[in-house]
Amino acid sequence: MVRKHSFFSALALGVVTVTVTTACSSSTPDAQNPDLAQRGTIMTTATPSRQDLTSQLSLNAQVTMNPVFGLVAPVDGEVRFFDLVPVTGTPTIATRVANIWNGNGATPVDIPAGAAFAGRLVEESADVRADMPIVSARLGGYGIVAEVTGEQAYQISDALASVEAQIKNGPGPFPCTVLGTIAALPAGTIPEPESDDTEDSGDTGDAEAPGDDAGAGAGAGAGAPELRPGQQPSEATPMQVVCAAPDDVQLINGAAATLELISERVTDALVVPVEAVAGAQGRGRVDVLDADGERRTTDVELGLSDGEVIEIVSGLTGDETLAVPGPSIPPGEDLPGGEGASPDESGAPQP
Repeated sequence: MVRKHSFFSALALGVVTVTVTTACSSSTPDAQNPDLAQRGTIMTTATPSRQDLTSQLSLNAQVTMNPVFGLVAPVDGEVRFFDLVPVTGTPTIATRVANIWNGNGATPVDIPAGAAFAGRLVEESADVRADMPIVSARLGGYGIVAEVTGEQAYQISDALASVEAQIKNGPGPFPCTVLGTIAALPAGTIPEPESDDTEDSGDTGDAEAPGDDAGAGAGAGAGAPELRPGQQPSEATPMQVVCAAPDDVQLINGAAATLELISERVTDALVVPVEAVAGAQGRGRVDVLDADGERRTTDVELGLSDGEVIEIVSGLTGDETLAVPGPSIPPGEDLPGGEGASPDESGAPQP
């Protein structure tokens, strides 16, 4: 009877053992977390190539009635405004509004035809720098306006010579003539006339040089345009691009548009993928691979980029093989004593 009991006990133990083993087994292997590649690992390679390259930027814009734009001083000097008289309608010829005087004489500032004077942005006889907004003008009719950020302003400062516009679900693309500057404008001022005997004779000729008695009245606003009913000085504006469409393009106020600004074109440029370069403007670095696959970091001069490739102005011959990604700065090391350790706890030298 004892043997029988032992036999059945052993049999029962075996069943239990099998059951437990079955419960712990799995038909799928354990999931493994993928390891990240070490910094500096060469993921792929690239070789320089040649292609035509264009630097361009697209901006969201809107069709706007009578937009305000600013005119800048063409040179450094002292600004002397003309005595203007009120006009009706939209001027069909350019309007001379000021002279900038310096050692080389007078340099005129003109509002283009199709736009009217909207305000002075600086005081009479103020010293101004080249490219500083000094007067605002209001376009008569439709314009296309795109606001820009400070970062974009520096990017497009040389791109205003070639602008194309596209109206959403409308006309385009078509060339769009840029008016004035992209700089933000302060509120304009229109000086009150000193007397009521202003003659309707247009401007008074050349604004006088500083120190001439004949020009003394210009600074005080003598003969300045009176505010007609509904006429208001221009309000402050943000940084924006204002351009005028050709006369044969139908525009609708408020319609959405896109402006494409092209700053420069280069033909047969030596280019590499942007991922192979450390740097974005001026100078940068690339990692050149030798025959054994060893990296050699090389300084290069950078040119235009379209976001996918970047021009190599100098530093490469075009026969190299480059590591991708390019050179990068390794992460900083933690202070001795662990993250957040104070100078005393880390053992760093104390002053």
